[in-house]
Amino acid sequence: MPNELDGVFIHRGRLVSADAIIDDGVVIVRQGVIVYAGTVAGIDAHWEHAVTSTAAQPDRYILPGLVDIHCHGGGGGSFPDALDRDEAQVAIAEHRRHGTTSLVASLVTGPPAALRERVAMLTGLVDEGELAGIHLEGPFVSPERCGAQNPAFIQNPDPRLVAELCELAHGGIVTMTLAPEIPGNCGPGSVTEALIAHDALPSFGHTDAAQGQMRTAIDGAGKLLRQNPARSELPTVTHLFNGMRPLQHREAGPVLDALTAAASGLAVVELVGDGTHLNPALVKEVFELVGADHIMLITDAMAAAGMADGRYRLGSLAVRVRDGVARLDGENEAGAIAGGTAHLIDVVRTTVAGGVPLVDAVKAATATPARVLGRSDIGVLQAGRRADVLVVDDELRVCEVWRGGELVPSSRTAR
Repeated sequence: MPNELDGVFIHRGRLVSADAIIDDGVVIVRQGVIVYAGTVAGIDAHWEHAVTSTAAQPDRYILPGLVDIHCHGGGGGSFPDALDRDEAQVAIAEHRRHGTTSLVASLVTGPPAALRERVAMLTGLVDEGELAGIHLEGPFVSPERCGAQNPAFIQNPDPRLVAELCELAHGGIVTMTLAPEIPGNCGPGSVTEALIAHDALPSFGHTDAAQGQMRTAIDGAGKLLRQNPARSELPTVTHLFNGMRPLQHREAGPVLDALTAAASGLAVVELVGDGTHLNPALVKEVFELVGADHIMLITDAMAAAGMADGRYRLGSLAVRVRDGVARLDGENEAGAIAGGTAHLIDVVRTTVAGGVPLVDAVKAATATPARVLGRSDIGVLQAGRRADVLVVDDELRVCEVWRGGELVPSSRTAR
């Protein structure tokens, strides 16, 4: 527990800043806002007695609250299937008590009426600050690379539907996954233009694009974003490697386009670094090629996150979880993966175990997605930001979660 003095909370331990680990660091919180984050040696005299009377915890890391920009559910709750806010809140609570203090609710490809209903329901949670936004995964994706998106509901790009959904969400739609090779998704009068006009970002993925098509889409979207800034000036790529034509020695497909664009500072790529979607060694290589400033670690979690093996749903599709791996029900063990079952802190832990420095893994799960969201109040332990603080042990297991300076219920027992 932090030291509490007259409504001021003091966290002391190994602080993970934006670019370093401070072995004896401190975060001072007052009225839900960080007033100081840095070395104990650098504190103002006003706080000296309070800080020095707080026991150092060298076996605890202090991280910013995690930011997951691609999540379909957890704890048995599913955003694409929730009929009311209480069902959606189940998933929010599951991830929050495991350290994700800012969460974007992801929907899946579905008929327009279902998308309208879900967006309308989730918008209230966005307006109240319970969710950081909404991500639309489809319906303008490739049937050849649909993964766990129902091909029956994939449709031709419709900018008018995009505008309607964005307006219905009061500007709460953050990103939309679309296949760059499908006519109408990019270029004049396209879905990309409609998204950017409504402060949302195109996220290119679920694609069978040939080499060059992804890069053309990224460059075009980037040009529009520089002219009409939305949340970020950079488009994103939905779960790189997954749901897209693979990288081969005679056909680079979209993967190399995405990597070179991100390495050039022109895009941000998502990585499901849970050890199931991607080999941790590959994740490490992408970090070395691209850098943490252009990578977002995500869960792509569905309802089974934090739950036992069994049968679940992801939108209109049945899913079965065996040994913690979610696949479309009826498929064999080589069938399509249907989302993740990890929490974001699990993804960070797996990524670090794979050889990525802790500072970089944390940045990709905090500061980078916060920047894509256009949020300057979260993602970094810094004076003036919302007091979202995650305390973990030396094995990166959750000890406490604080959001806006308030202890998240049950977070002390989250594992």
